[in-house]
Amino acid sequence: MATATITTKGQTTIPKSVRERLHLKPGDRIEFVVQEDGTAVMVPATLTLDQLKAAIPPAPKALSIEQMDEAIRRHAVARAGER
Repeated sequence: MATATITTKGQTTIPKSVRERLHLKPGDRIEFVVQEDGTAVMVPATLTLDQLKAAIPPAPKALSIEQMDEAIRRHAVARAGER
């Protein structure tokens, strides 16, 4: 546990032990998430390139023009059958 004081301008210094634990460095951004019970959680908002890459799902396999045309045809036939 670490404690910090809020200045009259609403600023505070993140204690060194917290910065080290969260791997924060100058220029990094943080987010404050206020929970329903009134507690607040501070989380790093700056992601590394590897973390960002891991958060994005892989792109779907590209379809050929013929496969796209076939999908459109199947969809049109299915919609026509609904009428």
